[in-house]
Amino acid sequence: MLLEDDLRRRDAAPRTRRAYAADLNQFVQWAAPQGLEPAQVGPRELRRYVAQLSAEGMAPASTARKLAALRALFASQREHGQIAHSPADLVATPKRSSHLPRVLRAADAEGLLDGIPAGGALEIRDRALFELAYACGLRAEELVSLRVDDVDHDGEQLRVEGKGRKTRYVPIGEVALAAVALYLERARPALAAAPGLGDGPEPTHVERALFLSKSGRSLSTSDVRRRLRVWTERAGIAGGVSPHVLRHSFATHLLNGGADLRSIQELLGHASVSTTQVYTRVESARLRRAYSRSHPRA
Repeated sequence: MLLEDDLRRRDAAPRTRRAYAADLNQFVQWAAPQGLEPAQVGPRELRRYVAQLSAEGMAPASTARKLAALRALFASQREHGQIAHSPADLVATPKRSSHLPRVLRAADAEGLLDGIPAGGALEIRDRALFELAYACGLRAEELVSLRVDDVDHDGEQLRVEGKGRKTRYVPIGEVALAAVALYLERARPALAAAPGLGDGPEPTHVERALFLSKSGRSLSTSDVRRRLRVWTERAGIAGGVSPHVLRHSFATHLLNGGADLRSIQELLGHASVSTTQVYTRVESARLRRAYSRSHPRA
């Protein structure tokens, strides 16, 4: 329980705590049949575990996350004086694939958003939801965590609580801000008054939540993905579009427009600029394709 307490003290998100608990439980199930006690786990045993995960076909990114959970466990034990050194420090993180993130063309992003009509309450909500996702580069979890008072209409900015409970402020473009204003005026009151909530006062979590479902409750990330899939199919965009594709498109279009990498890092809420540098690779790949198509001796 020391790790759980440490994670809570560091304000780790509930999702992170649950994922680490599941990953560590999986390691225990692997170690127990071999008679491995905690004190017997060293770098060699961890490498064997990582090798087995890879042999079972686990993706490098998933293996890396499980190793991160073990690193957190051993770091917690070292901090509390239970061990002198962390065996995970001597185990290399599996190399992740270097595939580039998918990015929509600016025209496709505009076509997707403009194709959502301002008709019923759900359509108005979806238009505001995805305009905001693309305008601010939000993760799906950040979208569903937004509260009504996170939108600063006068300052034209959005308060976002990102990973690790870190708060950032992101500018909102005029188009997205207008879509949110229309949603708050015409659609959200209708959704908040959904019959499923009963005759009593609006629940506290609904009072705070910006985006509501058709039953008047907070949206889930699966709701966001499902609704985006509907509008992607109607727009005729092949391959499907996830909220993260909108986030990647946000960053890449900013870079193409001349924004510097450090500013994009802050807007995305990346802890390190090295994470943001993937978008320079996207731009480089685009330039190489243009060169190959256009230069007579390419």
